[in-house]
Amino acid sequence: MAVSNSWGVKRITREGSLSKAVLEQLERRITSGDTPVGSKLPTESELCDAFGVSRTVIREAITHLKSLGLVETRRGVGTTVLRTDVVEPRPAVHISPTTVEDILQVLELRLTLEPSAAELAALRHDAEDRARLEARHAEFSAVQASQSQARREDFAFHHAIVKATHNVFFDRFYEPLSESMIPRSKLLSIDIDPSSSARYLELVQQEHARILEAILERDGPAARTAMHDHLNRSKEMYARYLEE
Repeated sequence: MAVSNSWGVKRITREGSLSKAVLEQLERRITSGDTPVGSKLPTESELCDAFGVSRTVIREAITHLKSLGLVETRRGVGTTVLRTDVVEPRPAVHISPTTVEDILQVLELRLTLEPSAAELAALRHDAEDRARLEARHAEFSAVQASQSQARREDFAFHHAIVKATHNVFFDRFYEPLSESMIPRSKLLSIDIDPSSSARYLELVQQEHARILEAILERDGPAARTAMHDHLNRSKEMYARYLEE
């Protein structure tokens, strides 16, 4: 309770993504300068008490803060604020304009299809779909954490969502796209920035977690929004390669 009072955070309600709600408050404190560079965040236990959420929720929020370059976590030290301005994580230092154009066209197509698929999956998934979705998300998380680009696992997670619509035409249209619909499949190894790419994949993992949470809670509108936000954020990020 002392942490909650001193930090001025609000306990989280059960509406929407819990980790996102925690993240927004922590990010606001850091970027506003209320929690300056070099200072440490409260412990996981203290944050759980302050926000009224589980350790899993706190860990997801901290992972996202790390993906933004705002904090680092070291065993025995805790979580330390590194900077107060967000550094956008990107998978590559440079991407050719032709490749960016291809990526943007694929994302444009996906934005017309996948938010609807996520909403239908939320409404129609059964126990088998649930197990498949959780397994594909776990596989992506495990491979992403091992510094892989997780292209195959990324496609498999999105494909599992399409399958959960129980609309055979969604599946027939989507399956032939294969890993080619994952933007990172078009990047050259020489252009990939390992450090930034790792933080970028942490961000993708967190976005996948929000999509999965909405689907499993059978919240169709939230699933649609989470998928749209995931793909649109990617589209805007890749578009900035052209602007620069």
